[in-house]
Amino acid sequence: MIGRLNHVAIAVKDLAVATALYRDTLGARVSQPLPQPEHGVTVVFVELPNTKVELLEPLGADSPITKFLERNADGGIHHICYEVDDILAARDRLRATGARVLGTGEPRIGAHGKPVLFLHPKDFTGTLVELEQA
Repeated sequence: MIGRLNHVAIAVKDLAVATALYRDTLGARVSQPLPQPEHGVTVVFVELPNTKVELLEPLGADSPITKFLERNADGGIHHICYEVDDILAARDRLRATGARVLGTGEPRIGAHGKPVLFLHPKDFTGTLVELEQA
């Protein structure tokens, strides 16, 4: 069901500092900051030959990243994203096996302009999983 790894997301306190670290220290190509108000984050993508790293900074007081950073003051890996061919079929298959889809269960548009869903970390060995329509 899952396809290639789309990205690993890292929550950061300061997006400009984290972007400079990846760009200037590691020599990576990075995107411009992209506010995602519907998800409560601003993102920057670090482009790698085989995948991406998504840097997440809280956007607004209700950002889920704010709570993550309260528990993990230095930031850290927030979630992992896999591509799926058919997000609705993947959702239905996962629900049939007892996996919990977060939110309403209806896909929302993510930072790449494609439908995404998140799966409860307790169902996936403590890891928040994002699925993105390929």
